[in-house]
Amino acid sequence: MAEWFNKQGIAVLGFDQQGYGKSEGKRGHALRLDAYLNDIGQLLEETRRLYPGVLLFLYGHSMGGNLALNFVLRRHPDIRGLIATGPWIRLAFEAPVLKVMAGRMLRRFMPSLSLATGLVAHFISRDPAVVNAYKNDPLVHGQVSASAGIALLEAASWLNQFKGPVPVPILLLHGGSDKLTSAPATKELADRLSGDVTHHEWPELYHEIHNEPEKEVVFNFILDWMEARMK
Repeated sequence: MAEWFNKQGIAVLGFDQQGYGKSEGKRGHALRLDAYLNDIGQLLEETRRLYPGVLLFLYGHSMGGNLALNFVLRRHPDIRGLIATGPWIRLAFEAPVLKVMAGRMLRRFMPSLSLATGLVAHFISRDPAVVNAYKNDPLVHGQVSASAGIALLEAASWLNQFKGPVPVPILLLHGGSDKLTSAPATKELADRLSGDVTHHEWPELYHEIHNEPEKEVVFNFILDWMEARMK
């Protein structure tokens, strides 16, 4: 995705969340939501340092879509727009009640204790190569701490109830066949927001719409939306 946008003259900067990828920290752990939101703020600061005067768009997918939406709606950053794909507003399945209850208790007494996320890899994309790459990536882990898991659930619940004007243009995209995060929840959020809000759903696409066989259709849709807001 980054390579495609680079070819269109768009610089793309990304980072590993704390506890993920090559970042330091216990895998899947953060004490509170603000820790993740502060990291996004730091990303924007670094981007402005590297590309002074350039228009900035924030992009977040899945858990990142949850965090990017929370960041923009709570902190009102000075950016040109937000793109959220497959955002975690609601899960596409019911979270195990006992696991959530245990997480809430453990957050108080053992906040860094890790729990399995239970993510089913073959639902991320209809492209077998993408699924195999995910399964064989040594940096992928299926862990989340009690404190981080409950913080993210609460952040999703906040989005699931949020209603009102948006501080920047927002593009909400989802695959209609997503079995990990809820496509209807994304549409419902779009309906509750007012201002420059665009929503689009591709019925046949799975969770990672940027890694589906039709990904260039998605990329072009995003680029067209961005260019319309660069004028």
